[in-house]
Amino acid sequence: MGSSPAWPATVTIWHFSSDGAFLDRRKSRIMAMNREQRRQLQKQGEMNKDGSAVARRRAPASSGPPTAARTSPAEFVGEVRGELRKVVWPSRDELKNYSIVVLITIVVLTSIIAGLDYLAGEGVLQLFQTN
Repeated sequence: MGSSPAWPATVTIWHFSSDGAFLDRRKSRIMAMNREQRRQLQKQGEMNKDGSAVARRRAPASSGPPTAARTSPAEFVGEVRGELRKVVWPSRDELKNYSIVVLITIVVLTSIIAGLDYLAGEGVLQLFQTN
């Protein structure tokens, strides 16, 4: 059986003591990685040079309120208006064209779905019709 990134290969690892006695065996999943992935993980500090994962401490959970100051409603409205000034609004002709395209698309798709619904309903009725 092969392996893929979604279902990595299973490797059985046999553990022996120093005198050669069998201790146990464990199955573990390994991920096949190419050189670029290893280098990227090493650069990010996620992997050691030998390929093992770096153990990291978790940051303590924040228990207080966020440290960023809240904006006032007036400042928020001012920022929204500033962003809306940057928007490129469509002209009246473009708006008409877009509206016509949307309406035609809705009519066509609604007709197709209604037709398929009718055919499916008739098919089910014909299937269960008693003579």
